[in-house]
Amino acid sequence: MTRAVVWLLLLSLFSLGAQAQAQWLQRSADIMGTRVVIQLWSESVGAGEVAIEAVLEELRRIDRAMSPFRSDSELSRVNQQAAQGAVVISDELYGVLARAQQISELSDGAFDITFASVGHRYDYRRGIRPSEQQLEQLLPMIDYQHLVLTPDPPRLAFARPGVRIDLGGIAKGYAVDRGIAILQQHGIEHALLSAGGDSRFLGDRRGRLWRVGVRDPDDKAGIRALLPLSNTALSTSGDYERFFIQDGERYHHILNPRSGRSAKGLRSVSVLGAEAITTDALSTALFVLGRQAAMALVERLPGIEAVLVDTEGRLHFSSGLGQAGQSAAAALD
Repeated sequence: MTRAVVWLLLLSLFSLGAQAQAQWLQRSADIMGTRVVIQLWSESVGAGEVAIEAVLEELRRIDRAMSPFRSDSELSRVNQQAAQGAVVISDELYGVLARAQQISELSDGAFDITFASVGHRYDYRRGIRPSEQQLEQLLPMIDYQHLVLTPDPPRLAFARPGVRIDLGGIAKGYAVDRGIAILQQHGIEHALLSAGGDSRFLGDRRGRLWRVGVRDPDDKAGIRALLPLSNTALSTSGDYERFFIQDGERYHHILNPRSGRSAKGLRSVSVLGAEAITTDALSTALFVLGRQAAMALVERLPGIEAVLVDTEGRLHFSSGLGQAGQSAAAALD
């Protein structure tokens, strides 16, 4: 065997080895009170694993800062102190709160992180809800205008005692956006990152679109429509994740800020947009608004689309999805 042939064989083996390294990788973990799933294409298994670990660590860091269930989180410190005066907060928390306020104003208060002023009285695992007397006492605390947010240095104060905030309707979306940014910094071009009902899709599946199902609210394994996606965020809010039924009534975790009670009229809302921090908050806002007001808002927002499932199980698509949405639903019939 000549030396040239030997070199050709070695080069072929090296090429095959390099190709074997390029593959789809997937990892899941329980963070922020939900299941996080990362799926990505990497030219190197080692580099892909490093990128995945960086994303998981970032999500754990955000959870440590923004969890309402950790007594040492920045959010808990704010809830404990902001009624006594302005609390200095991180630039990161300021940014998330500012975005939450924008969505509150945009939705005329349908999205409101002060829902927690009443929301903390619900326990969906144990089937506990606030009494009528408690609702009457606590409902005035729900109002995003009670939040006094000021920059330089970033600070937050509550305008009245008893106010409490919860970032459950926006923090996971923010975390997903941060995770995608980290993947891009690591050179990843094709990926899926989901945290519960919030997802972002980076690129496509190497020539094929991602296909994501809109779940049947009454059947965990059932799919009502399949959406072909690439380079977009998708957030879904539904009444079927955290709820209990008492005296024939469903009590779920998406509260109407005006009543302090579970929002009615829809079973699920899926929102498409460029960033998960926006689609996350909007999916809650649209659920609270109800079908007509929700669709009216969506049609005013550039780059935003939505799929609604009403209480009769009917699908409603925003105009930007149009015939494509109807076809996606019909394909499953």
